[in-house]
Amino acid sequence: MRLITARLFLLAGVLAQGCTGVRAQQSLEVQQHGSSTDQAPASRESEADGSALINQSTLPSAIELKGSRPRVDPSAVKPAATSLPETLSSLGATPSLALPNKTSEVRIRELRPLSLSEVEQLAEVNSPSLKAAASQVEQAKSNLLAALSAWYPTLSLKSNVNFAGDEGRSNSENHQQTTEEYTFGEEWIISFDATLNWNLIDPARAPQIASARDSFEKQRDTYLIALRDLRLNAADLYFKLQRADEGVGIGQNAVRSSLVSLRDAQSRLQAGVATKLEVLEAETQLARDTQSLTLALAQQNTARRTLAQLLDLPQDVTPTAADPVQIIGIWQPSLEESIIAAYAFREELDSLILDISINNSNANAALAAVQPVIKLTNTYQAIRREGQSGLTIDDSVDWTQHSWTSGNTVGLGFTWNIFDGGRARAQYRQNKQKAQQSEFEFAAKRDQVRLEVEQSFFNLAASSQDIKTTSIGVLSSRESLRLARLRFQAGVTTQREVVNNQRDLKQAKTLYADAMLKYNRSMIELSRRTGLDQIAACDSLELSNKKPKDDLFDSDSIPIKPSPLTPACKASILQAE
Repeated sequence: MRLITARLFLLAGVLAQGCTGVRAQQSLEVQQHGSSTDQAPASRESEADGSALINQSTLPSAIELKGSRPRVDPSAVKPAATSLPETLSSLGATPSLALPNKTSEVRIRELRPLSLSEVEQLAEVNSPSLKAAASQVEQAKSNLLAALSAWYPTLSLKSNVNFAGDEGRSNSENHQQTTEEYTFGEEWIISFDATLNWNLIDPARAPQIASARDSFEKQRDTYLIALRDLRLNAADLYFKLQRADEGVGIGQNAVRSSLVSLRDAQSRLQAGVATKLEVLEAETQLARDTQSLTLALAQQNTARRTLAQLLDLPQDVTPTAADPVQIIGIWQPSLEESIIAAYAFREELDSLILDISINNSNANAALAAVQPVIKLTNTYQAIRREGQSGLTIDDSVDWTQHSWTSGNTVGLGFTWNIFDGGRARAQYRQNKQKAQQSEFEFAAKRDQVRLEVEQSFFNLAASSQDIKTTSIGVLSSRESLRLARLRFQAGVTTQREVVNNQRDLKQAKTLYADAMLKYNRSMIELSRRTGLDQIAACDSLELSNKKPKDDLFDSDSIPIKPSPLTPACKASILQAE
């Protein structure tokens, strides 16, 4: 018996070693294939540019460039911050399950100025969505470890403790006499079983492990995509907050300008050189500018709280923009270089290639349902009995009596589901069709990636030109308003001309702020959509540390008085009257 057991274990060891060697050889071939295909595109880039269209069938395949199972390259993305500096330690994330139930717990107690770099750092450390993406990576890793366990044997133990009591009566006839015999027994039975199972050959094992490994890589890609999107959203919301601050400044300057115009109109009316109509025009423009300022303040508050939501700040803190509005830099790569970089670095394309590999692995796993499986089984069993059975009424149980038995069984099993009604073949075709669907989705995503890069590139060029033209418009509108106000004070023009120039100046400032916002957003979108960070800093300017005063008026002498919030029902009565 021991000789048979030893031979079976020797056979199992040889088969397992052979399977391991085959897996190692396949892995080596995949690595060599990936390293050889990485050098293939270099020869294709030597094609000379000409007027003739390129034959699209000669373009390299994504499988050749990236491999059939592309691995995540963490070095392509700057790692996310994991801790906050001491200056930001009080802005840590709110506990995940915290839920305020008092008004004092959500009342804003601090306006915290933050720079763009601080906003990005807070977003990376506090963001719940990024933490959820990291958790999904760990889940995929655990799933991969669970799939790898299929290469190892399983050992199960089973033990029972039973009490068996029996009794019986029997009648026997001898020489016309009936004899009744009573027997009974009591025993404690302790059993122990140990079963070892090992699938020596399992066709579904390798594709299931490959699918789990690709799913793990896909989740890592998903994490990097979430990290890139988080940085883009953080910068975008910060630029929107800066734009909202600019809107408030524009609205305040417009209100001050309207107050100056109203003061001039009232002074001229008292001097008898102006009409009531000019005063009414100034009051109307002041009402419009006040309305615009109110809207700008609402947008500013909304932008601040939107940024606070992304950063998961404490419930009583609201962020403000500490950095001034300025151009963040100049995009250096050309449009063509940006497109090629996007094709190379975008994890979305790698994720779709992994989908193809996952579906192919699932197809092979489905087909394994009608392939043979060889299993090695070893079962050891031991039973111990204490007590006696078959005793008569005059006897008593002797608990010192005991016995035990043991046995070991080794077996080699073979199962083969030859026919399943075509189920396995149908699932195989289904997963192959899913792989083909992923190829179509890859083509659609490739075209979308290029369009996104081109849109950001074109918007960047247009915004650059808009900054130049709108800045000229601001300067000319400001000078026009200054001249119109002087002409009005000299009595050679009407208040209408001043009002029109005020409106033009406000619109020019708004267009200039929008152009700045659009430029910076296009810049960060290009960085996100290409995976590049080749942004050249603008030349530093020597500027005064004092804020220049507006040439039109002294802002300190024209304060904007806060007006109480009037309920809508009461405010509507004024119009009715």
